[in-house]
Amino acid sequence: MENERLAGIVEGYRERIQRIALFDPLFKLDAKREKDRQNRPIDYFGLGLLSLLFFFENMLIRNKKAGAQELASYLLEMSGGEIDLDAEDFEKVARAIIDTFRPPSGRRNSRSFFNWETGQPDRVEVSILKAERGDLASNKQYYSLDEHGLELVFATKEFFREFHLSINQLLLRKQLEKGEFVGALRQIDEMRVDVATLKERILRIKHEVQRSIVSEETYQRYKNVIEDIHLRLSREHEEFTELQGFVDETRERLLYEQKDAREQKAYAYILRIDRELAEVHFAHTQLLKDSIALKTTALQAAQESLYHVALQSFHFDQEIVSRLISTPLPLGAARVMLEPFLSVEQFSAWSPLAVFAKQPIGGEQEEERQEEFADVVDKQDQADFQVQQSNFGSLMRQILKIMGDRQEITLSEAAASMQQQGLAHWLAHRSFYDFWLLLHQRSPLQKTKDEEENHLLKEVLSMLQPGEQIMVTELPELLRLTERYEIQNMRLCREGSGYDV
Repeated sequence: MENERLAGIVEGYRERIQRIALFDPLFKLDAKREKDRQNRPIDYFGLGLLSLLFFFENMLIRNKKAGAQELASYLLEMSGGEIDLDAEDFEKVARAIIDTFRPPSGRRNSRSFFNWETGQPDRVEVSILKAERGDLASNKQYYSLDEHGLELVFATKEFFREFHLSINQLLLRKQLEKGEFVGALRQIDEMRVDVATLKERILRIKHEVQRSIVSEETYQRYKNVIEDIHLRLSREHEEFTELQGFVDETRERLLYEQKDAREQKAYAYILRIDRELAEVHFAHTQLLKDSIALKTTALQAAQESLYHVALQSFHFDQEIVSRLISTPLPLGAARVMLEPFLSVEQFSAWSPLAVFAKQPIGGEQEEERQEEFADVVDKQDQADFQVQQSNFGSLMRQILKIMGDRQEITLSEAAASMQQQGLAHWLAHRSFYDFWLLLHQRSPLQKTKDEEENHLLKEVLSMLQPGEQIMVTELPELLRLTERYEIQNMRLCREGSGYDV
């Protein structure tokens, strides 16, 4: 069993070497010993990484015209005088970098090695840059990152450090589904290392929270970090639970299939996987509990300590009194600075004229009635009301004029006709839309003997004949007559004496 595990150590050895070989072109650039005009060594390694990022950015923005001259201009701009070279020298540097990433001989960068997995000499090739379509008129060749170039760019930034455990969980599930129990045991060992690393990180954050929170910004930053860790641990805990259930099902299945030595060996493996996975799951559950405690007690204690530190560090005489006396502040600014420390102004007085005020003698009901305020009619509101009445009357006259002898008309037809007649200003007025909405609300609208005097549609009602009524119904389409207003189309019908069909 141990020999099989040791053999699994070198599994995928060639792929690992190939990932290491991705960095060979950068180290070839680092070996160059050229200097600039001030006899300072040129940082070819850094310029090579900048070149990778340059081609990667051009791929993101879908710019397919990135060649040596464009790279040279980018490097010249990025150097900012740090490297004392002119445009021609930077173009030579750019061409040297491109030739390193894509040798002019046509052969790819390669590395020969002994493959400890197969026991044979082996060789890997990497292609960082590939040639794109060039410009024959200007004799320019354009380049973009090849598959290995993209892998190199991604390898220079750690995207998955915080997701190692989640990735290992996915790999463990795939290995269990395929029956690769030796690899599954190794995967559990890697998960144990990830849990231990995460435990150290949580302990370090706990100490930093207790020691380093000295401002509200620092508190918010640590709070976001802790919440992110807690959410990720919660998701991983759910995945651990599903993995444990999957292992239990596999163990029960193998228990009844032990017919030969191979199946008995697989059952022994699954028992060991079950035990070690339970240990890792238990350690991870403890981390989840620690994150909950860190999220509640540690952050709360840090917030309270931050509050008390602020109270202790605040000195009223130095912060307020000294500032107010030593600095000649305007009266308004001084009042604003002192206002948070002043109490609410209180004033109590009694007027002798109160003895001549009317005294309540009618009991509780009378007192309640006397405490009510009298209704006040705003003259401005009454004037606006009359203006709206007049607007609705004018709109109704225009619509009746457009209808003529017809029995019905739609809102869209009325609006189009008003535009043709030079009355488009009505369509930009709120009254036009209020008029149609109110007609629809009061539909069917007809004249009655006891009609209210104060009614917005008073002038509209006065245009109706006895027994005549107006019906307004909705239509499905929406009308956008102006940039500001949008209204649903409606149909206005006149029914009654002289209009019935």
